[in-house]
Amino acid sequence: MAFAFGKKLWCVRKQLIIILTPFLLLPLIFALPAKEGKCLYVVLLMAVFWCTEALPLAVTALLPICLFPTLGVLPSKLVCPQYFLETNFLFLSGLVMASAIEEWNLHRRIALRVLKIVGVKPAWLVLGMMVTSSFLSMWLSNTATTAMMLPIANAILESLFGDLQTLKENCKLNREEEGLSPVKLQALTSEKEILTVEDRPDMRQKPEGQTLEEIRTESEYQLKVWKGFMICIPYAASIGGTATLTGTAPNLILAGQLKSYFPDCDVINFGSWFVFGFPLMLLFLVLGWIWISFLYGGLNTRLCVQKQDRRAEAEKQAKAIIDDDYKKLGSMKFSEGAILFFFILFAVLLFTRDPKFFQGWSVFFPKGYVSDAVTGVAIVSILFFFPSQKPSLKWWIDWHSPNTEYVPLLSWKKAQDCVPWNIILLLGGGFAMAKACEAKHGQVNPLYFMVPATVSCSFAFMLPVSTPPNSIAFASGHLLVKDMVKTGFVMNILGVLTVSLAINTWGAHIFSLSTIPEWAHLLNTSDSVTDLHNLTQLLDSTVKTSQNFSTFSFL
Repeated sequence: MAFAFGKKLWCVRKQLIIILTPFLLLPLIFALPAKEGKCLYVVLLMAVFWCTEALPLAVTALLPICLFPTLGVLPSKLVCPQYFLETNFLFLSGLVMASAIEEWNLHRRIALRVLKIVGVKPAWLVLGMMVTSSFLSMWLSNTATTAMMLPIANAILESLFGDLQTLKENCKLNREEEGLSPVKLQALTSEKEILTVEDRPDMRQKPEGQTLEEIRTESEYQLKVWKGFMICIPYAASIGGTATLTGTAPNLILAGQLKSYFPDCDVINFGSWFVFGFPLMLLFLVLGWIWISFLYGGLNTRLCVQKQDRRAEAEKQAKAIIDDDYKKLGSMKFSEGAILFFFILFAVLLFTRDPKFFQGWSVFFPKGYVSDAVTGVAIVSILFFFPSQKPSLKWWIDWHSPNTEYVPLLSWKKAQDCVPWNIILLLGGGFAMAKACEAKHGQVNPLYFMVPATVSCSFAFMLPVSTPPNSIAFASGHLLVKDMVKTGFVMNILGVLTVSLAINTWGAHIFSLSTIPEWAHLLNTSDSVTDLHNLTQLLDSTVKTSQNFSTFSFL
């Protein structure tokens, strides 16, 4: 009876959370000063709904629109605009550009080209996977990058080591002993077709002349390398997203909250963030590569010494597969070249608008009129009318040519299908919470705490649920929780150390952290916020909000 009742409760758990949580949090309204208590009540309520997904994530993000005005925290005219700040349009332009890149398979050409360059030795392949994943995630979503790269890695690994199930049997392991997820990688993403070893002849050599012990030892090594491949891709995607302002949601949340708290702050933009984030990304990527290669058997004498053995044969087969798939792409088409041109123009214009260490092109416009959002929207708007086929004068004079309408580089339907519009609402919900949590300034540059807190939210490596890329890699069925904990624990430590180094060296110079800027003194200190304790409240809000989005967003 009790068991049956428990099952029924489980079936209605979301409804119970929605009904009970508001009542359980009510004491906060009466235990704290009026506005602070009500603000905390809404923040915690949204946190519970987000973590349990009792309501759809985007619907939870809309709660500030109705709760803040009705509780007397903020009027609706201040809450609603937070959902369409200029930061949201910068984010939107990045997503539209990413959808155009995916439409014409430019990302796949980049990935295969990098793999051809780095070679097929395990350590170099891991480096190639990490470099490619991190670069793509600077512009695409972290989730999309991981979903694209995992099938590529899977095909290469099958050419190197053969079937995974056979490999586990050789290690005297099976799925029940390993406790692996039964979910297949091929079921995770529609991109499974982009690279496959199906319909290719099986060129793998059977291990003739080997003892059972040699087969077992070799299979254990190969299984370790396989796990290293699977785990390096989501980690690199998370690391790469920190290099650009549009690379991941916490970065955009930081930019939006700065605009809300400090309207006169113009320190954080695409260029200045890139100068800070790109070296940090490179440093952490190298450290992560060394650790993953060391842990999973990629660092050995084969890294630099050429040997002729079974592994060398498998490496040749993997190289042949990469070369074959790259050749199938053919020469670069006009549409790919056009997308590449606009992609480079997009990045260059964002970077040079106002990079702080030299005078950008924004000086040709009235101060404060042109932002990164203006640049991004201007470039991606061109994609909707620029032709995907090379224009021809012959078509105009040849009356027998087919009169077909030209196809632009990107259609609005494609953009609608590819852009995760719910993320716009999620960002807006975060900005609305930040607006309600405004605080007085402290005696320190706010960026000294806000920047490390933002970057650290992307450096969550220990658990499958930490980030969407981690979840995708774990769902492939090749990784255990203990694999992620073992690898991610050291990665987390390396992340803390690299962020601390960056913010106290080149970050201090780029953002002028040794001084308290004038814009930090221009906070709204009206009665609605003067009773808040200090800037720590603001920083806590930044961290909590960013952690929510780093779990549920792209990038």
